[in-house]
Amino acid sequence: MSVLFSTHAAYLEHLAGPRHPERPERLQAVLSGIRRHASADALIPLEPIAAARTDLERVHPKAYLDRIEHICDAGGGRLDPDTYASPGTWRAAALAAGAGLTAAEALRRGEGDAAFCAVRPPGHHANQTESMGFCLISNVAVLAASLADQGERVLILDYDAHHGNGTQDVFYHDPRVLFVSLHQWPLYPGTGRHSEVGAGTAEGFTMNVPLPPGTTGDVYLRAFDELISPRVDAFQPTWLLISAGFDAHRFDPITELGLTSGDYIALTKRALEWVPAGRRIVMLEGGYDLDALAWCAAGVVSVLAGEDPEPVDFTEQETSGGPGHRQLDAISAFWHDRQFG
Repeated sequence: MSVLFSTHAAYLEHLAGPRHPERPERLQAVLSGIRRHASADALIPLEPIAAARTDLERVHPKAYLDRIEHICDAGGGRLDPDTYASPGTWRAAALAAGAGLTAAEALRRGEGDAAFCAVRPPGHHANQTESMGFCLISNVAVLAASLADQGERVLILDYDAHHGNGTQDVFYHDPRVLFVSLHQWPLYPGTGRHSEVGAGTAEGFTMNVPLPPGTTGDVYLRAFDELISPRVDAFQPTWLLISAGFDAHRFDPITELGLTSGDYIALTKRALEWVPAGRRIVMLEGGYDLDALAWCAAGVVSVLAGEDPEPVDFTEQETSGGPGHRQLDAISAFWHDRQFG
């Protein structure tokens, strides 16, 4: 199977300041890991095209986009306590948002079986009118909104350690999109309780699985099998978009979950069962340990290519034995007691 691999040198021009965890070296680590550990024969380079304003405005109002572009043109600055813009940020952000759109069009033309978009800045914390959590434009939401407007039923799986509050906000009232997030709780941004399920006609189309520090891969896989898969089967998605944050890895310096690259491989394999080849796009979100980023990205790309990759070494096999089962019991009971459309 072939994988469209999308990235761009302009992403390195987004600068968040010295010692900031969301730094250009993250992207370089992803590229290095894929070169070392993934099959080059399966990869097809794909040049991203910057998202047009009409695409961005499906999610973000014009005034918000104008403000970010103006700040970048004026030399950059702080957008919130931990989110920054530099002169190169606007172009990087427009290309990052456009990468998924470009990939979807290429997949529709039959140019590959899946796509991996190695982008920055990340996007899943940005809501319609606020930059936060290192994110400026909601990359996966821009893609999902475009697909939904074309009549598709879109599943967004977010396995970043932080809750994708921005993505959730965009689609909280939209039954065309099923948003599923597994994340550490408590942790920034403080959203993502299991009782947050969507509203109005979209009640039941948001599924949050908040898990305690130290949670291991066996809990994630159980959540997939017992909780998430039945909801996905009922939704019958036509596209799968993965917000691939690799900061649930046990080595990540700003989170406390217990996953390994082997767990990310296993989770991605399960997720690919939900939609056919040609309708699968993975977009990079967080992850701040450079080795873990390299290992996890390479493993996910290999899975997209239909391979059965081995983790880098035995310490990266799937994990088990951590906390989280009791929390998952409570979440499963919550969903079992409710009937959603």
